[in-house]
Amino acid sequence: MQQGDGTEAQVTWEDQQNINRFGRLNNRLHELQDEIKLAKEANENLDDAGNELILSDEDVVRFQIGEVFAHMPRDDVETRLEQMKADAAKKLERLEEEKESILAQMAELKKILYGKFKDAINLEED
Repeated sequence: MQQGDGTEAQVTWEDQQNINRFGRLNNRLHELQDEIKLAKEANENLDDAGNELILSDEDVVRFQIGEVFAHMPRDDVETRLEQMKADAAKKLERLEEEKESILAQMAELKKILYGKFKDAINLEED
């Protein structure tokens, strides 16, 4: 591997493992970003459904279970909706925590790899 000053840096097995680990973390980061986006959309949809339920004056409402709509009492739907909101919020929080953990691990690997290879390696996304 050529460095910017013309000298070669040997890539050890450990260096290759760090590079591979960085690549896997980067892939997982992109997956997480997509999952976070979907989780935020789900939260917004649940909030919208809750708002529509508040505006509704019916005692029995249609509630989607899978691909089927079932007629359910309004109180049951409110309870299920609140539980779904809580679950979605927990999932989003877990995804955000995992993202922060991955970013911290990637920063540490960048420090190690740039320390050894300097300009000969590019770990930034364009």
